[in-house]
Parts: sequence; structure tokens; C-alpha cells
Amino acid sequence: MMNGLLRFVSGSLVALTLVSGSLFASERPNIVVIVADDMGFSDLGCYGGEIETPNLDALANGGLRFTNFYVNNMCWPTRASLMTGLYPKTALPRNGAAEGGLHPEATTLPQALREAGYATWMAGKWHLSDPAEPDGPNAPHHRGFDHFYGTIHGASDFFAPADLQLDGQSMTREWENNPDFYYTDAITDHALKFLEAHQTDSTSAERPFFLYVAYTAAHWPLHAKPEDIAHYEGRYAMGWDRLREQRHARMKELGVVDPGWPLSPRHPEVPAWEKAENPAWQQRRMEVYAAQITCMDRNIGRVIESLKATGQFENSLVLYHHDNGGCHVEYATDRTGPWSREFTTDGKHQPIRPGNLPGLMPGPQTTFQSYGYGWANASNTPFRLFKQYDHEGGTRSPLIVSWPMGLAPDLSGRLTKEVGHVIDLMPTLLDAAGTKSVVQNPFPFEGRSLLPILRGNPDELAPHGTLYWSHNRGRAIREGDWKLVGAEKNGPWELYQLDRDGTELNNLVEDEPERAKAMEQHHADWLKRTDLGGAKRARPKKP
Repeated sequence: MMNGLLRFVSGSLVALTLVSGSLFASERPNIVVIVADDMGFSDLGCYGGEIETPNLDALANGGLRFTNFYVNNMCWPTRASLMTGLYPKTALPRNGAAEGGLHPEATTLPQALREAGYATWMAGKWHLSDPAEPDGPNAPHHRGFDHFYGTIHGASDFFAPADLQLDGQSMTREWENNPDFYYTDAITDHALKFLEAHQTDSTSAERPFFLYVAYTAAHWPLHAKPEDIAHYEGRYAMGWDRLREQRHARMKELGVVDPGWPLSPRHPEVPAWEKAENPAWQQRRMEVYAAQITCMDRNIGRVIESLKATGQFENSLVLYHHDNGGCHVEYATDRTGPWSREFTTDGKHQPIRPGNLPGLMPGPQTTFQSYGYGWANASNTPFRLFKQYDHEGGTRSPLIVSWPMGLAPDLSGRLTKEVGHVIDLMPTLLDAAGTKSVVQNPFPFEGRSLLPILRGNPDELAPHGTLYWSHNRGRAIREGDWKLVGAEKNGPWELYQLDRDGTELNNLVEDEPERAKAMEQHHADWLKRTDLGGAKRARPKKP
């Protein structure tokens, strides 16, 4: 009996041994990060939109929603910050080109988690290395992921993604002569394969895992399955003006925006709906966009169901956010890009007619269109401007956090106004995983852990100080509730007090000249401090 007791105590002590940090091995959560592409703050049902997103709404109802969460203003800068906890200038300082890959000295989120004993997988869009080198040193399966299925390019044909791969090997055979292939479904299919393989492998099933699911929905091109498009037929006959009003009212009702903030004016490039040309075509653009999102939500539901079926959902920390705001860009007839290939189905060639051609209804693979200014303006309700800009419409994103075993019980279904930024996510996830301290390069982490918010102890949150942006058509700095922002690199600065004026309508730059001047200098100092010169760097070696 004594020997049995000793064996029990010994086994218990082993089970409670610290792995790397403050949490016990049995308490370390699985981590699932889901990123959507080019979507506005108001698109989801749980953030005020009419698009049907029941699975994300359910996650929000059982989790926590952030209403002051920021990303960068374009795809790869946000993904660079997510993977490193750094601003994109230092995570990938190549003056706007993602092809060079992440900084060779930077530790990526999957590298840090794998070092801590996690299994690591990715499915979806990477956009942080050279598409010409699918097996190159900065490909995701060489920067910390055990396996990677997806695309490297910044955009993707949903029916025939040109650079589809699995661990550096082409997977275009999945869609060639396959009329049922759809990239959003395929991303999920492979994410579930990773989960299933992990669960059935006795040597790894006890390890926690990190799964990064990076959907290309709802980035252009407007490609969706016919049945999903049909579901939204006629839903947008009211037009973008009425849609913005309806969303704004719902957002105020839900509490995701301050009811005192007015709706920003319709963008100057957007006509009143009554004067819009080709209304049937305009409606179809938004119908396809909504169809892409609902399909993505359905697939997110498949991931959640898998976690529940295997008993892993309760201790899975699931995060969902966007990479930037809705994209207004209109595309010409010469634009398809290297990420698309013309399709052959049953031996029949399917030529693509690129460009936003009024009368050519988007949706099938033979089209290559975007939803344009009017609907992007609605997606970003109630804010101004779009992707590529650092006004709120380009950089404010939903953040949904679900973690039944880790989230403070009284936070279930709640909202938080605490400010967060995508640079905070790597420190937060490493904190939740109980990892040893990671010394980040070429700069220390520029974000902070948001774990105290999730634990219900926001008073323990480290002060954020100042947030910075500078990319493409935007530049901004936020200090406390004050934000200095410019719409163009050399354009005039605008100053807003966001707690009172979250839709950035009352420019105080002339009323607060000293504050504006000081903040402008702080932004300039940051640019200088983090200037790595864009010089060509040594490339990391394959592990």
C-alpha cells in the first residue's frame, strides 16, 4: 500500500512539474488563431452586421469581444506583427515588400511555442516570404510550423490558387479538374487533418497545439459558391446608405461603439445609392462578399466542432481578428496577378475576364472583381476611410477571445474597451502558454500581454504607452485617447480625441497645436529609432 501511495505521489508530482514558465503542463491551453482578410469592423453579426456569422457570434456570446483592438493597415504588416510581436518596420523592414521574409534574427510565434513543446500547424495565407521560393528559408514550415498548407501570395483565386502548397510541395492537383474545390473549404479540410493526425498519434496527443488558420475570405477576387450567393440574393437592394444606418444603429445597441459617436459622412468617392449606376451589379458585389464571409463562418464552425468532439474546446484559447479594414480598391481590366490561373474543368478551358466590369456578375472563377468604395464604406461603419489608411476604418478590428477554462467567468459574452494591438498577441499567447522569456530581435517585444484582461484583472495590465503606424497611405500615433493621423505620407496631420470622437470628425490640430507638434515629433523619433534602412539582410538558414 505504501509503495502504491509513493507511486501515486511521484506520478502526481511529475504531472504537476512546470514545463517552461508559470503554468502546469496539464493547464497549458491549445491555441487557435483565426485571421480573416480585408474585412470591416461592422461585418460580423456580433459587431452589428447583417451578414450571417452564427459560429463567430456563438464564440462571442461565450467569450470576450474587444471594441478597441487595432491592427496594421494592410495584410502583410499585420501578419508580420502577429508572428513577431513587433511593428512591421522591424519585423520585416523591406519598405513595403513582403518577399524578403521576416527578420532573420526574429523569433516567430510558432518557433517560440514549438520550443515550449507545442505542436504547430498553419493553414491558409502566409504572405511573409517570396512566392517564387515555396520551400525557401522564410516559408512558414521553415519558420516554426511543423506543417503548412496554403498559399504564399497576398491574394488568391478561390477556385484555382496558383501557389497552393503543402510544406513546399505544390498542391495544385487538388483543384485541377476539380469543379468542387473552394479554397476556404480546403483550408479548413487541412486544418482538421492536422488536428486529427495529432489526436490519433499516441506520441504527440498529450502535447498542446498551436493552429493558425488564415482565411483569404473576404479578400478580392469576389469568388463564392453559387448556393452561398443565392442565399443573399436581393438582401442589399436597400443600398449602402441605408445599410450603414442600419449597422450603426445595431452597433450602438450592442455597445460595440459609443452611442454618442455620429456616423461618419459617406465617402466622397461614393455616390448616393439612388444615383448609383448599375444597381443590380452593385448589389451582386455585396451579395458575393457576404457569401464569402458566411462560408468562412461555416468553416470556423467545423474547427470548433472538431475541438468539442475531441474534448479540447474547453482548454483551447481561440482568437479571431481581421488583418485590416474593408478594401475600397477598384480593379481595372488588366488586373488578375500571378496568384490566379485560368481553370480547366472536364477538359473545357475557362478564360478569366478581369476587372470590375459593370454587368458582368461576380462570383464564378471566370471573373476577377472587388466590391469597391461603396460597400467598403459600409463594411467600415461607422469609421472613415479604408485599408491602406491609418484612420480607424483601416486599422480597427474585431477581436473575439474564447477560452472556457481560462477566461474569467464573469467575462463570458461581455465587451471590453481596453486598448489592444496585434503586436500584443504574441506576448499574450506566450504568457498564456507559460513559456520561458523570449528575447526578441532585432528589437524587444513592442507589445504587452493582454492576459490580465482575460483573467479579469485589467488593473494588472502593463501600461501601453504609445502606439504607432506608418505604412502605405497612412501614418499615425496614439497616446492615451489622443490620435494624430495623416491620410497621406506628406499630407496634413489631423488630431482627434478618440474617447469623445471615435469616428474622427472633429479635427483639433489647430486647437491643440502644442500637443500635435509633440506627437508629430514622437512619431518622427519612432521612425528614426526603428529605421533599419531597408538594407538587404542575411537570409535565415533552413532548420
